[in-house]
Amino acid sequence: MSGILHPWQLADSIRQTSKEVEEPLRAELTAIETLLEPNGLPKQKDTVDKVHKQLAGMAALVALWWQTVRQDLTQLAMTPRWTQWAEDVVLPLQYWQEQLRRTRHPGQKAQIARVLRAVAEVFARHPCTRQLTPEVLAGWKVWAAEHAKACQRASSAVEGRNGDLSQMQPNHRGLPMRRYQVWTARHNFDCRAADGTTPASRFFRRSFPNLFESVLSQIDEVPMPRQRRQAIAASH
Repeated sequence: MSGILHPWQLADSIRQTSKEVEEPLRAELTAIETLLEPNGLPKQKDTVDKVHKQLAGMAALVALWWQTVRQDLTQLAMTPRWTQWAEDVVLPLQYWQEQLRRTRHPGQKAQIARVLRAVAEVFARHPCTRQLTPEVLAGWKVWAAEHAKACQRASSAVEGRNGDLSQMQPNHRGLPMRRYQVWTARHNFDCRAADGTTPASRFFRRSFPNLFESVLSQIDEVPMPRQRRQAIAASH
């Protein structure tokens, strides 16, 4: 298909998008550093240094997400005008709706609601929106909602699997590598959203067997516990 990129084209596109994402973020971090230095805030400086180290990986994940969005739009043979509408209007609308649904903090929820109202007004007034029937608009909202749920959020380092592991590190003085693998599998295949989907099913757009049942199916009969010497002596 003409809309599908070859592997090397895909890699080049992701690298370019990653650079576009990373550069403004690094500029923001540099501005924060210049603010922190004269005010003597060493703890905040350590946090900024940590973000600097993670920024390239975060930008690559965001770039991969954008590539999936644009790959969809390319296969649909969208014109630049309609592509801009999908990226700049429909996606933000569904993204903020998803964040409003997930956020529990009252203050943050109120801020997100204000942003969502502004985005909804832009969506309603946009000429492209007015050209489509309610049925077609509903289809676009479903498409955008799927991508919004798959979006790698900047706060992922402090929630979900990574957040749990970061809290466990000081308690356990480091974690065995097998435990990392277990937590990764559990988060991707067993943590479910309100609609019952898991991160893996949303990313790959397919269902997976129940994780708990899959593990149980591979476990044989559990052996009886060992008898203590006192119990053995008492039985004779």
